[in-house]
Amino acid sequence: MSLREQINTEKLPVHIAIIMDGNGRWAVQHGKDRIFGHHQGVESVRSIIEAAAELGIGYLTLYAFSTENWGRPGNEVEALMGIMVQSLNNETDTLLKNNIRLTAVGDLDRLADDVRDRLSETIRITSASSGLTLIVGLSYSARWEITEAARKIAYEAATGRLDPGSLTEEKFEKYLTTQGVPDPDLMIRTSGELRISNFLLWQLAYSELYFTEKLWPDFGKEDLYEAIISYQKRERRFGKTSEQILDK
Repeated sequence: MSLREQINTEKLPVHIAIIMDGNGRWAVQHGKDRIFGHHQGVESVRSIIEAAAELGIGYLTLYAFSTENWGRPGNEVEALMGIMVQSLNNETDTLLKNNIRLTAVGDLDRLADDVRDRLSETIRITSASSGLTLIVGLSYSARWEITEAARKIAYEAATGRLDPGSLTEEKFEKYLTTQGVPDPDLMIRTSGELRISNFLLWQLAYSELYFTEKLWPDFGKEDLYEAIISYQKRERRFGKTSEQILDK
């Protein structure tokens, strides 16, 4: 039985989030520069989006560029932005053809004008799609997101529009950039690093975590299937006992 056939389609994760790590190391291992690794990583992005759409996954979040990544060498940042524009230009028709809706989270005001404009246009064009929702984390960090949410809440409280005593977790979530998106059921990180690197700190509170040694350019459909199979073998209790879960 193939890995795809081993997946229980009735117990799919609704939302998968991925930290796509290892492009630079992959390039070094292959005697290439880091930018070549980022170009190769785009092929894995295409493959994983296709696999998620084929399976019927509802939401796929890809951590493409963190707030901390702005500190990388200027030529690498410039190349990453160029790759982003090129990918958006090349893939918009494919997104439409496959009924995929694109959106983005992060401090998008920091993006170069051409990147932000192309991103906004693709988001607009695909907004009516009703299949997979593809969320790209760009200039994103969870601490930035939570700080922004706290700033908005503080302002509304100071201006009398919000009673601080009425603030709940549910209300707080409405101030996050992921408002309206279910929390990830499964978070995958490639490259063997065992951390979540300032990614969706609030939203990953009860996510199942899956780490693989594979570098991102080597991560393909079969690897995604393995991660989903691992997820489906786990018991998700959300703080309750096994007996309580079985009684539901």
